[in-house]
Amino acid sequence: MKSSDYRIERASARDVAHIVPLFDSYRSFFAGRSDGASRGFLEERLANEESVIFVAWIAGEANGFVQLYPLWSSWYCRRIWFLSDLYVAQAARGCGIGAQLVKRVVAHADETAASSVMVELPRREPHLAKFYASLGFAKDDVFELARYSRAVPKDE
Repeated sequence: MKSSDYRIERASARDVAHIVPLFDSYRSFFAGRSDGASRGFLEERLANEESVIFVAWIAGEANGFVQLYPLWSSWYCRRIWFLSDLYVAQAARGCGIGAQLVKRVVAHADETAASSVMVELPRREPHLAKFYASLGFAKDDVFELARYSRAVPKDE
């Protein structure tokens, strides 16, 4: 598949129904959750402008997405984008769509004068470190992140 076979666009509220199946698959794979919360979650993030989502479209069908959340750096007094979610439908994998979605994120960071893009890399998916490194991402030399995480019951 060539890049001319698909397009990447910023999602709006009208795209949520197309993104939900991908988001459900993403959540099921990474978090083991498929609980019906995806639609409302995405609708709320987009309605409140709390996230930015880019979608890869092939023949009018959503085949991949990336979701970003804004953070701020007090050190640099600039925005940081947190790349939280990246998913490409099984049938569209191996065509470079994931890489193009991440490249769109980097372009968006440039467009918004962000100081950086951060991404969490699940330890159980070591190939992702290589994937992001191939796109210019590197382990932070200044910060090692730690977090407090509230245990979320499966039924919540």
